[in-house]
Amino acid sequence: MNRENSRRSDFKKGLDASESRRRRTETTICIRKNKKDEGIAKRRAMAVVPPSDTTIAMNDSHADKSPSTADTNSNKVFTVADIPALMLKLSHNNIDEATLRYVATGFRKILSVETNPPVNEVLASGILPAFVQMLQLNDKPKVQFEAAWALTNIASTSETKAIVDAGAVQHLTQLLSSPDAEVREQSAWCLGNIAGDSSTLRDAVLTTGAMQPLLQNIVHPANESLFDNCVWALSNFCRGKPQPRLNLVSPAVPILAEVLKSNKVGAKTDALWALSYISDGADERIQSVIDGEGILEALIDLLGENSGIVTPALRTVGNIVSGSDEQTQAVIDAGLMPKMKGLLNNSKRTICKEACWVLSNIAAGTHQQIGLVLKTKGCMGRVVEMAISSEWEVRKEAIWVVSNVATGGTDKQIMSAVEVGAIDAVCSVLNINDAKMLLVALDAVDSILKLGMKLGKDYHSFVDECDGLTMIEALQEHESDEVYKKAVHIIETYFGAEDEVDDENLAPTANGSTFSFGIPQKDLDEDECPTSLHNNSQPMATFNFAAI
Repeated sequence: MNRENSRRSDFKKGLDASESRRRRTETTICIRKNKKDEGIAKRRAMAVVPPSDTTIAMNDSHADKSPSTADTNSNKVFTVADIPALMLKLSHNNIDEATLRYVATGFRKILSVETNPPVNEVLASGILPAFVQMLQLNDKPKVQFEAAWALTNIASTSETKAIVDAGAVQHLTQLLSSPDAEVREQSAWCLGNIAGDSSTLRDAVLTTGAMQPLLQNIVHPANESLFDNCVWALSNFCRGKPQPRLNLVSPAVPILAEVLKSNKVGAKTDALWALSYISDGADERIQSVIDGEGILEALIDLLGENSGIVTPALRTVGNIVSGSDEQTQAVIDAGLMPKMKGLLNNSKRTICKEACWVLSNIAAGTHQQIGLVLKTKGCMGRVVEMAISSEWEVRKEAIWVVSNVATGGTDKQIMSAVEVGAIDAVCSVLNINDAKMLLVALDAVDSILKLGMKLGKDYHSFVDECDGLTMIEALQEHESDEVYKKAVHIIETYFGAEDEVDDENLAPTANGSTFSFGIPQKDLDEDECPTSLHNNSQPMATFNFAAI
């Protein structure tokens, strides 16, 4: 990102100026298959079946039930042992609807066990092409529903690609427009699982045109369950790295804005995650979210909710403030800053970390924005506390806040940061092994000491008092050339005079009949005025003791 204001170039030597405003790092797995902070990437539709050798009993729950809680067949228990018999029924000519439904239900029940579903055995039977054909039986919605349910559970495993390879995606997309609400919901569920597997399979879903009919089901839901599952599927449509093309997901933004107005916590949480995925990246992606009517105001309001909602809301806000100064200002104008104190004092570590990340990007903005970080009650002092004593992941983000203020602020702003403990904060991490964070801290020290030298303030003593000088001296031996050079620069520039040995500690050296102390004196030419020595601050340095 090219920024008009290059003021940071005068301060930032160890790090590139553009790094002061940071995008989210991509060190985590992009498409998650397990339940984590970001929710569930895949969901399995469970059946209620009595225990047997290969199946176990389970209760339906909000997250683990199909759109229809009643089994479409009897209470018969199906196991892997029934697979040959089920396949045999498909070998006959002119199979009636009841038989198709029986077979689809049988396989669905086999796949609906809670742990270790026998997906490999099911795939080995060769049933997938039959499932794909069942999806196309528009006059038999109950068969379509059972086939989609079975495919949903296969898609919840590591064998998702088999469904795509079998050609099921385009038919599932078409079923999003089925006149049967249960079929639409189960198809959305299956597509959500497929999209949640990987960015490649997500794109395979999006390129079939699944987005628009999915959005229609959110705008005009037949029931709450359909609404919830479609919003969840939408979050997976937007998820993953490499990110989907913006033109494929941007139509979802106004719909997501409407979801945020609902009173359904689960749907709002999924919508927020979708917005966080869309806004994670270039400024044009951020702008697409900002342009959603009412989204910024809704985000700010939701920052005061429970942690399940706060986390994705704060993540989205963090993405926005990692954009341009104008985009950062937009979320500030929506009322962000008064919320920050509460977020910084949240009991959940991840929220404190995200809050510091947000502040660090605001502190990488204009002088006015840096001023807001300093002026917002309870912010900067709390950041300094966390930089010194919190867990490392939080400390690291807090150090970025302090460093961005110290390297990008005005003289007065840097002085304000020092007054609340900025020097203690940045010096507290000078003994870590992270070379990049060492440079971030050293840049802050350098900028603060530079200001102290300019204004005649004794900031270098503050550094020494908190053992900063000792640690900087040790960094002269650091394996990173950048860290070494930065440490040497700081010592030579701001502490060089203190490294000289005092004159009184020098032993006298004999020179003929005289002893010399201190700095050796040069011989005077005959035409030089000896009074020049007396005008020098150094005392006469040679004495003749021979005559004594």
